[in-house]
Amino acid sequence: MTVATTSHAMWRKRARSPYHRAIITGLVFGVIAVYLAVVGILPMINARAVIVDLLTMAQAALLAIGLGAGAFISRSERELPTGTVMVHSLITGAIAGALVALLVLAMNAIDLRSIFISLSPQTSDMLTLELDLEYAAPMLVAAGAVLGALGVLLARSPARVRKPVLIGCMAVLFFGVFQELIQIMMQFSDAITTVRDLIYTWEGLTPEGAAVIFVVATGASVLSTRKPPAASGAPSWWQTRNGVLVKAAIAIVLLILLPILAGSYIGQVLMLVGLYILMGMGLNLEVGLAGLLDLGFVAFFAVGAYTTALLTADSPHSLAAIAGFPHLNFWMAMPIAVMISVVVGVLFGIPVLGVRGDYLAVATMGLGEIVRVIVQSDAAAPLLAGAQGILQIPKPVLAGMELADPVELFFLTLVCAAVAAYFAWRLESSRLGRAWMAVRDDEDVAQALGINLVKVKLLAYGLGAAFAGLSGSIFAVMLTSIYPSSFQLLVSINVLALIIVGGMGSLPGVVVGSLALVGLPELLREFGEYRYLFYGVALIVMMRIRPEGLWPSATRRRELHDFAGELEVEEPPPAVVAEIAAHAEHRPGE
Repeated sequence: MTVATTSHAMWRKRARSPYHRAIITGLVFGVIAVYLAVVGILPMINARAVIVDLLTMAQAALLAIGLGAGAFISRSERELPTGTVMVHSLITGAIAGALVALLVLAMNAIDLRSIFISLSPQTSDMLTLELDLEYAAPMLVAAGAVLGALGVLLARSPARVRKPVLIGCMAVLFFGVFQELIQIMMQFSDAITTVRDLIYTWEGLTPEGAAVIFVVATGASVLSTRKPPAASGAPSWWQTRNGVLVKAAIAIVLLILLPILAGSYIGQVLMLVGLYILMGMGLNLEVGLAGLLDLGFVAFFAVGAYTTALLTADSPHSLAAIAGFPHLNFWMAMPIAVMISVVVGVLFGIPVLGVRGDYLAVATMGLGEIVRVIVQSDAAAPLLAGAQGILQIPKPVLAGMELADPVELFFLTLVCAAVAAYFAWRLESSRLGRAWMAVRDDEDVAQALGINLVKVKLLAYGLGAAFAGLSGSIFAVMLTSIYPSSFQLLVSINVLALIIVGGMGSLPGVVVGSLALVGLPELLREFGEYRYLFYGVALIVMMRIRPEGLWPSATRRRELHDFAGELEVEEPPPAVVAEIAAHAEHRPGE
């Protein structure tokens, strides 16, 4: 870049209005609020009360938009003084509120329901808090400005203040949104029922209950993050070995008690999360450790499910009916399904050994689609039943007791996931795991160091397929029937997404990603197709704010933060910039 070009770019940067970012941010957040109202999300969630007679989910969403606008300005202008950022946040919030006010005015002046059916009088009353228009419009602008300023104050407050407040607000929102499930869990004893009646009505949280939850959550956050005196230099008790063991014990107790207290629906959701955890750990070996992007991973899941069905089903399409094989129970069929999945995984990896990057993703996606087409084809219908699927798959039987209830099957999935997690953890720390990571970083260097690329890649595909085959085997007995439609490409994409959101190469990240991308959408099923909109928005925000994942591995965190920080180029001092500009003025031809 020439000196003249540099000077011109600096002149354009100086010529931009200091309020440019504030105006653009206000417009963006205002458009988000208007969009949520126009498409019908705000009217729908307004029916759900978070705090009875005080706060609905729609109002909570609008509050979050206003606070988020201020927090975004604070983050974008972290180098500016707080006073200047406060002025910008007032402008940002006022613009966002003004857009909502314009929507309300347009709704009352023009009949927009013929175009946007959600813009009803009820929506107008919700946005204006049932105030008259001459008061509602200024109120929306002023409320937006105040919320923007509060967002800046919250973002610039010390972490010891900001974190407990955010956790307290999130706890109130959680207990308000999922109040039906929580109330069902709190009806098993008189003492718990008394507590429930204190904090809940059947419409939502009481104001007293919301205050209690906020105080408890805030206090717990303060206690858990409290640091020891600086002179001691010792870690907090929660960071010691005993503290880690206590946290692990609490997590295990919650995992055991939650499905028992919550009932079959929560057990079903947790079981689905467990199946995705199993698949996520398998794909994590391929993508997170070995760097082999696999979009046909669902094929191994299907192999495990169909193998279990063929060996155990009491139907005309089982191997017992076709070839006279003896009927096997689940415990005998499951290891066979895992082994066949390993074999298919190795065969799956042979054609793509020399393919890298995006081409590998396309190739594996093609192989996965080949498996799906074969299952649906007429040629394989005598064995695999085609689109009709295989029915009458028996439930597992343990010590004479049939594991038919979703809660019982969840505990089976939990045990299998724990065993699989142990093997995945040992593989990550092994010589093979280090070879996978070397291949992920640079195949050519890894080969120069003596690593057998063929062996290492095929082991990654085979061992990853074993986890998916185990998940498919449990999936088959969960449904007692399997169909080709259950093994679409979307399953592979979801597994890959939960690994990215949780943290590439991180086993805890797989668990967190499964809970976030599989568990929460299932619990939000009452919001219909809108839950996928929330799903997509969460993914976009996640990739922008925390690209390393919710619980990344230490290596991934260093790659995205520490190493990037070392390469960051410092801006030249103001004196150097002024000298360059003066030089450009005297010699404009360069």
